[in-house]
Amino acid sequence: MDAASNMAKSASDTAQSTFNSASESVKGTTEQASKEGNKNIAEDSDQSAGTRASAAKDAASNKVGEVKHSS
Repeated sequence: MDAASNMAKSASDTAQSTFNSASESVKGTTEQASKEGNKNIAEDSDQSAGTRASAAKDAASNKVGEVKHSS
């Protein structure tokens, strides 16, 4: 590869890396928001026990996703 090709590949790699990082950040933020919503449902005594249990399970799953996307 010549110098121009190397620079173009480097710029492309940098752009892809930046995009991937931003994408992971958005996914982590989405998981966090979902976790908080599910946590609120799980703590809501006006909800049925089944709904609360399902929301608690979903909040735990969201937490796993949040951690996965923040690393």
